[in-house]
Parts: sequence; structure tokens; C-alpha cells
Amino acid sequence: MQVIPAIDFKDGKVVNLKQGQLDQTTTYSDDPVGIADRWVAAGAERLHLVDLDGAFEGTPINHAAIATIARNHPQLTIQLGGGIRSAEVIEGYLEAGVDHLIIGTRAVEEPEFVGEMCKKFPRHIIVGLDGLHGMVAKNGWKEVTEISVKSLALLFEADGIEAIIYTDIGKDGMMGGINLHATRELSNVVNVPIIASGGVNDLGDIEVLLEEDEWVYGGITGVITGRAIYEGTLDLAEAIQLCRKA
Repeated sequence: MQVIPAIDFKDGKVVNLKQGQLDQTTTYSDDPVGIADRWVAAGAERLHLVDLDGAFEGTPINHAAIATIARNHPQLTIQLGGGIRSAEVIEGYLEAGVDHLIIGTRAVEEPEFVGEMCKKFPRHIIVGLDGLHGMVAKNGWKEVTEISVKSLALLFEADGIEAIIYTDIGKDGMMGGINLHATRELSNVVNVPIIASGGVNDLGDIEVLLEEDEWVYGGITGVITGRAIYEGTLDLAEAIQLCRKA
């Protein structure tokens, strides 16, 4: 299992939102490229980038900084979400060095789009399922639908997606521990790698997930951490070393 540091872009800065709310924004740096360098120096082999401006506007906003990170660290696996709603956007980011594109809102609104993109860009498509009480949210988490996370996960599994990033909105940015129950249930439903997200606080959360990885059906292959590594409650280098030893 990989520990994946998150870099959330907003107005050219590195931020974190509590439960996806713009009025609950904490700014950590005005240098996203420097932050990427910092996490790579700590041992990160994969980065989770989120263009929050893109998520809310529906179109890429921070392409230049993202392309710079990819260019500076060609050895990294980079997954990117936020405003990924067309084949042209996906192609542009792949050309810039991004490895995986995360489809969120459009996956909910037009599920057939995921299958089309998996055929056009095989092995590059991840679906981000953001849930609240088991139901999927979209449009930068501004709208909670009546569609269950499990039903969409089963649908996209058949399309050939690379992984599912599951974020519990109620936990995200709160540092209160991950929603282990919901993450475990999703992993037991589909035979697709699950990347857990939302609520990581300290090394104990990583240890719990490593224990889960021994027996869940699909497998929890990664965990995204944001606020915890910026606030210092989780030492990224220590967490990465723990996973490597495991």
C-alpha cells in the first residue's frame, strides 16, 4: 500500500478544505511546485493533485503548475482530479506527463463517458467516488445525489478503470480518522484497487489500513493524506517507510 500526499490547488496556492467547503479553507503554501519537491524528498512515489478551481469551474485552471511538477519529477506517478470532463483535457494532461486522470462529476452525470475514456486512454482512468452517507456527491461536493457509491463502483469496474478513489466527505479534512467501515465495504464489493481518502490523522490510521489490506477482496492499495502531513500530525517519511516494510 502506498501513502499518497495530496496537493490541492486553489488560486495558485496549496490549500485544504474541510468537507469540501470553500469557507473552510486553510492555505499552506503559495508554492505548489516546492511542496511537490518536499514530498518527493520525503520518499513519495505517487502524488495526488487536485485542481480545486477546475473542480468548481468545470475546466482546468492550474495546468501550468501541474505540468511543471510532472516535468520536474518524471519518475513519479501522478494522479490528477478537478475539471476532468472531456477527452481533450485528458489528452492534454497525459501529454504534460500526468499518469492517471480522475473522473468525478462527469462520471456521475454521464456514466458512459467513463467507458469511452477507458477505451480511448486504457490504463489511465481512475474514478473518484465522493460519498456522504453512502451516496455520491458531485460538482465539487456541492450536490449530493441519490445514487449509491456501491452501484456506481460496480458499473465502472466493468469499464476497465485502473482504480477507485473513495473519499468520505464527512471525514475529509477533519483529521478524525478514516471511514474504515465504508472503505472496507466498498473494497469487498468490487475487484478494483481502492485508494482510501478522507480523515487520515496519524500513523495509527495507516497501520489500520495495512491490517485491512491482508484480507479485503479488491484491496486497498493506497491512502491519500492531506491536512495531516501539512499540520504535522503524520510524518510522511515515517508512514512511507512503514508501508515499505509491510
